[in-house]
Amino acid sequence: MHISDRYFARGREFLGTEVPILCGGMTWISDAQLVAAVANAGGFGCLAGGNAPADILAAEIERTRVLTDRSFAVNLVTIAPAFPEQLDVLVQLKPRYVVFAGSFPNARQIALVKEQGAKVMCFASTLSIAKRMVRYGADALVLEGMEAGGHVGHVSLAVLLQQVLFEVEDVPVFVAGGISTGRMCAHMFLMGAAGVQLGTRFAVATESCAHPAFKEKFRKANARDAVSTPQFDSRLPVVAVRALRNGGLDEFARLQLDLIAKLDAGELHREEAQMEVERFWMGALRRAVRDGDVAQGSLMAGQSVGLVNREESVGEIIADLRAGIESTLQDVRAKLLG
Repeated sequence: MHISDRYFARGREFLGTEVPILCGGMTWISDAQLVAAVANAGGFGCLAGGNAPADILAAEIERTRVLTDRSFAVNLVTIAPAFPEQLDVLVQLKPRYVVFAGSFPNARQIALVKEQGAKVMCFASTLSIAKRMVRYGADALVLEGMEAGGHVGHVSLAVLLQQVLFEVEDVPVFVAGGISTGRMCAHMFLMGAAGVQLGTRFAVATESCAHPAFKEKFRKANARDAVSTPQFDSRLPVVAVRALRNGGLDEFARLQLDLIAKLDAGELHREEAQMEVERFWMGALRRAVRDGDVAQGSLMAGQSVGLVNREESVGEIIADLRAGIESTLQDVRAKLLG
């Protein structure tokens, strides 16, 4: 028996997997092929809903079920324009796990998918939000530090661990943001995490559908190249996005200024402006991931991109993480025993 089995127990039981290692729901990347590969390798994949039309999302769920008979989740972005229609798809297809991302779901939305038999995972950026999500019915929480890629909050994982992980015991808590090595994962388990979620390292996996030019940018990037977007005006509250610096980030800055000018002129409402922001990110990300437009597309990446320097298969990634976790826990055990 491996020492890691003891630390994997809670996450394994909740997820129904060999190892509580999650591949995050990355729009345009976490498709059926990648999710199934993660599941078949013993991990837990999150199928990204993004802003996919209802029929496309339904087809991806069914395709994932053909490629694997193991556990996986469907990740929905609550601020995506297609979110209401996507919820209807979940009611029809009844996935076993649902992850709400982007913002925080309300009690009705959580209850809706739980009534179909799903286990619900929600993100939490503060202790009060964590308690609210549990009160609404969340079966597990995900703490994602600002080091992560894509839509992010403003607090580092180191602080979230102390604010939330150390305070919440009634549901499993999974952690994410800046995690890329087995050694780091081991220390998350030692601190009480039920599991760990990675995104950036899986984005360049062999099974990832990302364009070769997109993967090459990741392999050559440093941690400091992955920057978070600013908010220019409180009337246009935008969720920060972490991505590699390129022309796409400059274009987003110009879009915000243009939308603020239209708000000033009364040419559109705040909700419409926010929708324009999300449409921009969905389209820019697609251009980078699928078309290889690394100059103007969105290269959403976590700061752990500085630790990614080669393309590996999903199986190799999970095997490496497991080995690193086990060896680190053995080292800690030896030190504690003198």
